[in-house]
Amino acid sequence: MTGAWLGLYRGGIAWESDLQFNAHPLCMVIGLVFLQGDALLVYRVFRNEAKRTTKVLHGLLHVFALVIALVGLVAVFDYHRKKGYADLYSLHSWCGILVFGLYFVQWLVGFSFFLFPGAPFSLRSRYRPQHIFFGATIFLLSVGTALLGLKEALLFNLGDKYSAFEPEGVLANVLGLLLACFGGAVLYILTRADWKRPSQAEEQALSMDFKTLTEGDSPGSQ
Repeated sequence: MTGAWLGLYRGGIAWESDLQFNAHPLCMVIGLVFLQGDALLVYRVFRNEAKRTTKVLHGLLHVFALVIALVGLVAVFDYHRKKGYADLYSLHSWCGILVFGLYFVQWLVGFSFFLFPGAPFSLRSRYRPQHIFFGATIFLLSVGTALLGLKEALLFNLGDKYSAFEPEGVLANVLGLLLACFGGAVLYILTRADWKRPSQAEEQALSMDFKTLTEGDSPGSQ
């Protein structure tokens, strides 16, 4: 629907033209809303699959989201530079930089703890609740920032015609509602205890081995 809005009413997307700005909302919605939400749901949707497979998929989706969001940021800053517009003056831009920075830090820490080999199991266990909390928080902040940007774009482009129920405004309002519903649906699935990944027998055995090793005992010392 974001692509339909930009294509029908904003002229589409082209990097080397005035349409470069349109790459920003499309990339941010795809990256920091859609793909980030999908990445959060990996452990729910594939809760019975091998842990390593779901972990790699979770990490890859976050990488794709980060790269696409970075393209969106480059598009808006480059567009502002070419047009001589000011940067980072609106609430939307402040929230956007905050969200992207938090998302990047969250990815780095998550990679270091859960994908990079050698991280102590005890540290992983202690950090996991914080990782889940910050992941959900950053996702909700991303949805809220997208709604702020959508509202800002409509006020800039439509002005007084926004209150006259212009078709573009109606379509964009529906898009905003869908973004909010998507965020709520992801949060609901994440908080459902019966959809959480069950602990597999081999994972429990591996956890006990890591625990005994980090505590200085060997599995066969008793």
